[in-house]
Amino acid sequence: MFNSSYRIGIIGAGSWGTAVARVLALNGHKVTMWTFESNVVEDINKNHNNSVYLPNVLLERNIKATSDPNELKRCDFYVLGIPTQFIRNAFDTYKFPVKDKIIVSLSKGIERKTLMRVSEILDDILQIKPEHFAVLTGPSHAEEVSIKVPTTVVTASPELDTARFIQKTFSNSFFRVYSSDDVIGCELGGALKNVIAIAAGIIDGLGFGDNTKAAIITRGIAEMTRLGDKMGALPRTFSGLSGIGDLIVTCMSKHSRNRHVGEQLGRGRKLDSILGEMVMVAEGVATCRSAVDLAKKHHTEMAIFSEVYKIMFEGKEPHRATEYLMSRTIKGEH
Repeated sequence: MFNSSYRIGIIGAGSWGTAVARVLALNGHKVTMWTFESNVVEDINKNHNNSVYLPNVLLERNIKATSDPNELKRCDFYVLGIPTQFIRNAFDTYKFPVKDKIIVSLSKGIERKTLMRVSEILDDILQIKPEHFAVLTGPSHAEEVSIKVPTTVVTASPELDTARFIQKTFSNSFFRVYSSDDVIGCELGGALKNVIAIAAGIIDGLGFGDNTKAAIITRGIAEMTRLGDKMGALPRTFSGLSGIGDLIVTCMSKHSRNRHVGEQLGRGRKLDSILGEMVMVAEGVATCRSAVDLAKKHHTEMAIFSEVYKIMFEGKEPHRATEYLMSRTIKGEH
């Protein structure tokens, strides 16, 4: 199964998809990126740059871009970099030629109407075999990966041989990949941490300190783990790269779009105004709705998620949400 070089199709040319394209190109693979945005295609092919989503990063010449899904037909496997809420429509519209090939998901979200994880969406629309799916997730900002900042992530597949194949294909001297078979835990960790990152941003916007942010991160991972346990994930996964690792980097980093949304909310701005200024998608906004619905479905208490929801969608004042969280009935930690 392991060759020295593969033809890899990346569906989506956002910042993370572009950074991963560079990782794979540096590993000697031939990469074709698909996007419907003709200006991005032209920029990548002519200038070896993606100035819209990942500026000031020179891309290798074994990366090309296209707007024609048929140009992906000869690829050995695929990387999916489309925001979760758009996956179903994109596959329905563009008919990507991915049948019987491995798909590696970079997407971190939960579909709003169905409450499906990405693996479930792909199974619903493609009837994808379990061994043909893997998720790649963990603390990995595109802006840092693209300039070779040392990074560790995890790939999970129901079939460990698939995870190990992805692990070997993606790993190099600055991008280290671990393997797992806990797809549920890795997908939930990557999705749910974005909501806690919004909460961390609200703390920044309110002018609170490190004590408060540490509390949000710690109690946030507790809520994530509770829900994951109810949904069939391994609790230990949330103490790893896809859980606490991704949560820390997303809550702390200047690169985090979700933390930025929260910071602006904490400063008193309205959600629609914040999102209207953003070029890229903050997945935590839609995921918050899905997470609250999943918590109800699985009878799981998730107080932080609930308060973030009320701030974003019901207009609750952030200070009041903080007061509520701090004044709840006291109890044991575990």
